[in-house]
Amino acid sequence: QVQLAESGGGSVQAGGSLRLSCAVSGDTPSNMAWFRQAPGKEREGVAAITIDGNTKTYATSVKGRFTISQDNAKNTLYLQMNSLKPGDTAMYYCAATNETWFTALYQAAYPYWGQGTQVTVSS
Repeated sequence: QVQLAESGGGSVQAGGSLRLSCAVSGDTPSNMAWFRQAPGKEREGVAAITIDGNTKTYATSVKGRFTISQDNAKNTLYLQMNSLKPGDTAMYYCAATNETWFTALYQAAYPYWGQGTQVTVSS
């Protein structure tokens, strides 16, 4: 079992930055990811990483603006978000899995989810 707890969300103006954190406890996952869900929209993948940090992937909409990273010593996953846009407004979720393959942004492969942290970007 893996327990996840997100933090770091908030309100920011367009062009600003936020850093989300996800504290991990329990078993060590093999892959972790960030997903987001805006009101009235389906949940979508944002970024994913293998626990060794060697493989990462990003949604096209955030590539070049967001950076996923992890600090295994602190058991924490991060999402650095720069150049934020109103379209980035959503609830952001941390997810984890113990699958042996790189699960990237395939939601069904992630059995462990946090409660989410809200990000609001105003124009």
